[in-house]
Amino acid sequence: MEPENLTQIAEFLLLGLSEDPELQPILFGLLLTIYLVTVVGNLLIILAVSSDSHLHTPMYFFLSNLALTDICSTSTLVPKMLLNIQTESKAISYAGCLTQAYFFMVFLCMDNLLLTVMAYDRYVAICHPLHYMVIMNPRLCVLLVLICLLISTVDALVHALMLLRLSFCKHLEIPHFFCDLTQILKVACSNTLINNTILLLATILLGFGPVSGIIFSYARIVFSILRIPSTGGKYKAFSTCGTHLSVVSLFYGASIWVYLSSALTDSPRMSAMASVMYTVVTPMLNPFIYSLRNKDMKGALRKLILGVFSFL
Repeated sequence: MEPENLTQIAEFLLLGLSEDPELQPILFGLLLTIYLVTVVGNLLIILAVSSDSHLHTPMYFFLSNLALTDICSTSTLVPKMLLNIQTESKAISYAGCLTQAYFFMVFLCMDNLLLTVMAYDRYVAICHPLHYMVIMNPRLCVLLVLICLLISTVDALVHALMLLRLSFCKHLEIPHFFCDLTQILKVACSNTLINNTILLLATILLGFGPVSGIIFSYARIVFSILRIPSTGGKYKAFSTCGTHLSVVSLFYGASIWVYLSSALTDSPRMSAMASVMYTVVTPMLNPFIYSLRNKDMKGALRKLILGVFSFL
């Protein structure tokens, strides 16, 4: 088929998770429930941190930004999925597809970088406790979040602009439930060598770079904890970063699972199912991990909920 640039009129078809009509109501209910739990859970985290003065610390400042990012990331994908299921339509416009891909890349990269910043915060708290509040001052915390946002925005913008140079054919089908960058490149008619090269470089810099920073931070944390003489002191020090380590393991574990699923199977539908884990399920689980394993957060949430009910 002759390539045709359809920037103004092209329409992509998102094949979704299943084409079985009987499964659509179940998928709709499940996705709607996950989305509502994700939004409410992360919103409660943000409100609890902002309303409790005891949580006005760098760790909870970064946590509230992570919660906001998770809300935005899920809101980029799930509402469109629900709309397509409800209207029995798989279509998404060219502009809508690129917009969705852009914002998803922004928030995915933001998640990645925030987890790295939070690892650095735990490193300073445990390895340099006496200088913690001096090093992690409010100005630096805000600056770190802004840097994460800037890097994420620039990275996504580069990929989005490079997509604009591609030509696409008619009747484009994306075997996924959202406009994933790699899937868009696969259905392009023109040469995607430059796009794939930039994607590889970005993955190395913004993938392995943050992971290396997290590993380095936790290596130093472990060495510092091992030097603590008392068992109680070791447990207390490790408990301060246990929740973050759980979220990091969930995020990167799900990402690795998606990569292995794509590499080991030729079924795009199976890869799409695996992608649900880190795009939809992980943002839903983060609030539970931080609230159930953190006494301060549980106390703040309890006061917030009691305050809301007393107001009503």
